[in-house]
Amino acid sequence: MLSESFYWDRDDKTRAFSKRYAQRMNGRMPTMAQAGVYSAVLHYLKAVKALKNDSDGRAVVEQMKKTPTDDPVFGKGSIRQDGRKLHPMYLYEVKKPSESKGPWDYYKLVKEVPPDQAFRPLDKGECPLVTAQK
Repeated sequence: MLSESFYWDRDDKTRAFSKRYAQRMNGRMPTMAQAGVYSAVLHYLKAVKALKNDSDGRAVVEQMKKTPTDDPVFGKGSIRQDGRKLHPMYLYEVKKPSESKGPWDYYKLVKEVPPDQAFRPLDKGECPLVTAQK
């Protein structure tokens, strides 16, 4: 059993993204970290486009926080005041070799965990980005 925020074979959108990725990466599927970088950069670029300027980093971060996230790897989500990206998490079970249908077919979904259960509540984090603004 393991938790992941991204698995290439979770749904049609992750499969389509992963297929495009694999075509450029010698057939390798993206990891959670690689998908996370894609998602973060995409959201950053959306914020810069909305501001029409990238010279003020604080303004870009604020724009990122107020703009809902939506991409093919993590779906809909948000960025909290403390900078935490909120999205569902997933509990997977590693497949037995006999259950795998081919390369990269490693996990079967056990449960989707909603963001409010997957991440520590904002008021329990003691983040200076939050406490300084109170």
